[in-house]
Amino acid sequence: MSDDHDGVPELLAAWAFGALQPADERAVPLHLAGCESCAAEAERLRETVRLLDGPPGAPEQAAVHNGAALPDGVLAAARRARPTAPRVAAHAAPYAAAVTGLTALLREVDGRRPWGTPVVHDWDVRDTVGHLIAADEELARLLGVSADGAAADVPASRGGPDLPWEEAWEARTADMIAYQRTRSPEETVAAWAAQSSALLATPEARDPERASHATTMLGVRLPVADHFLGRAFETWIHTVDIGRALGLAVPPPVEAHLGQMVRLAVRMLGLALGPTAPPVLFAVTGVEGDLQWVLGSEGEPVRGELALRAVDFCLLVGGRHTPASIPRGVEGDENAVRAVLEQAAALAWL
Repeated sequence: MSDDHDGVPELLAAWAFGALQPADERAVPLHLAGCESCAAEAERLRETVRLLDGPPGAPEQAAVHNGAALPDGVLAAARRARPTAPRVAAHAAPYAAAVTGLTALLREVDGRRPWGTPVVHDWDVRDTVGHLIAADEELARLLGVSADGAAADVPASRGGPDLPWEEAWEARTADMIAYQRTRSPEETVAAWAAQSSALLATPEARDPERASHATTMLGVRLPVADHFLGRAFETWIHTVDIGRALGLAVPPPVEAHLGQMVRLAVRMLGLALGPTAPPVLFAVTGVEGDLQWVLGSEGEPVRGELALRAVDFCLLVGGRHTPASIPRGVEGDENAVRAVLEQAAALAWL
């Protein structure tokens, strides 16, 4: 690569999708660090990645960013370069897409963006990946996935079966992170990738009927299909965490996947509020033509209205917004609305 852009524009689509060839993985970022025009175009392409994805069988559409359609040649190159997510049923597609997104992002970690970069809590990049190994581990165990390469050598979880799930979870994730710190970052990423790939290869990821049976995980009894959505949600949240730490923008899930996550989060929110909470009309905007529910009591008139953007709602449930800071539209009883916001935030355990 030379400073006169030789060969770089043709590689920007592959860079945006994290699909550069090994020979270019260092050269392109080095060029972008010193070239303002290429860096701006690269970031523009990265922000359009989510517009190129969609549910299996969805019609192709031109990606538009800031009012301008991307050139056909760039779109074609980007689609060829896009990492391929495993073919799975609709309930597991968001997890497959989230795994693909995090895989692409982790390719950006190098000497300029080191693995030791602080991310969230007291975790760096490698610790966060280790946390995801622990988070996926329970579903993997329930579905009969081997722990080889991920947690085979980690000591058994502390405590017995009667330990509250919150305590058991905190102990397990701490043990997993401590173990992964004894390995290289590459080994940790390989372990996470192996486990996530094995999950996506299970019959439950490919067969909606098999995924319809319920099982309890992390204190919640849900169909396996919903547990896959939960894994997608957490993987995306921590991808956003890592992206922010590294100074890289992470696009939201595609609209169909975002809608699935929103619906699951609203179901959990409704259960947590219970049937006696003051009723609130809750609208989620920016996904599938906007969605609405009445949360709380069915025996009295709606007392308040709350509108949140879909991504903001997911970040609130994921613990990345607070009830005080989240952008919102409110009408009516502010106390009733505040109760919904506070309960949504209380769902966060990531």
